[in-house]
Amino acid sequence: MQERLRLAQARQHAVATAASEVVIAAVATAVPEHAIDQSEFLQLTLRVAPEFRRFEQLFANTGIERRYTAVPPAWMMQDHGWVERNAVFAEVAPRLIETVARDCAETAGIDVRNIDAVVVASTTGIAVPSLDARLANRLGLKPEVERLPLFGLGCAGGVTGLARAAGLARSNPGRNVLFVAVELCTINCRIGDRRMANFISAALFGDGAAGVLLRSLEPGETRAGRALLGATGEHMWPMTEDVMGWSIEPDGFGVVISPEIPRFARDKLRPALEGFLAREGLGLADLDGIVLHPGGRKVLESAEQALGVPRETFKHAWDVLGDYGNMSSPTVLFVLERTMAGQPRGRQLLTAFGPGFTVSFAMLDFG
Repeated sequence: MQERLRLAQARQHAVATAASEVVIAAVATAVPEHAIDQSEFLQLTLRVAPEFRRFEQLFANTGIERRYTAVPPAWMMQDHGWVERNAVFAEVAPRLIETVARDCAETAGIDVRNIDAVVVASTTGIAVPSLDARLANRLGLKPEVERLPLFGLGCAGGVTGLARAAGLARSNPGRNVLFVAVELCTINCRIGDRRMANFISAALFGDGAAGVLLRSLEPGETRAGRALLGATGEHMWPMTEDVMGWSIEPDGFGVVISPEIPRFARDKLRPALEGFLAREGLGLADLDGIVLHPGGRKVLESAEQALGVPRETFKHAWDVLGDYGNMSSPTVLFVLERTMAGQPRGRQLLTAFGPGFTVSFAMLDFG
């Protein structure tokens, strides 16, 4: 027994020793061509669903000024079925992720044929072959490229997907792993659904894509000023499947979004975060910044209350929410892009809530 334990510990040590440090080589973002002014879209919505006029202040109070969509706003005010909605997804999503993938490769100064693995997170459409295969063909990636499609992570997909990509990168020094997240939330706007949750969804969600190129360092290779991606983790609260997600309806995905989400952020975020940090031997005081997914105004305000931080802490999150709305999984990477443009220092925590109900974490070290 003792010998087996010794060998197991030795193997674990060998794996840990062989694991490479992973750095962020590039971040890129993209949005589709149609812009939605929040006030104009409110009036368009109320013409179709006038019974919500007494709730129109909800639109004004979102903190959102504009969003972007894969379809003209008038398209969302018409009836569509699964075939029409998914046809848009199959056309636009690959185009957006190709854009961010090429931008990442150019910024990192590598040829796309040197990408060793691709991870794609998306929850707003269905594609088989999956988006990673379509992206590989559009980019001309090598036939040996590893692919990992992720579905169902929702808003948390930007952090959880990045963690999965980091796992692939760490397995072999010198690997380039591309992670992309793309969501076309607006193609799932269903005008026949007159529930309050659908009205709130129409006020919040936009479309976009983001990419992160990760590099696992070879022996002797330096970080060269690049952010180091460290520990990752998740916390899922039991029996909370009805807090956030999709329902399957005859004409498309139906939004599931509980009014309890801000309360969850206020009451549950801090204990979950402190548990994650404690496992890494850290506390809240050891963080130099937090890169938070802006799920909405109330979620941001609740997170500020939970963590006892001023509004300025989440400045980039507030700005992204105002300029793009909640794009689900890519949104936190839009916040990361703006954070990195400000040349941050020290430990930055990347975090997002998602279906499950769950919160995902990733530590970034900017030196």
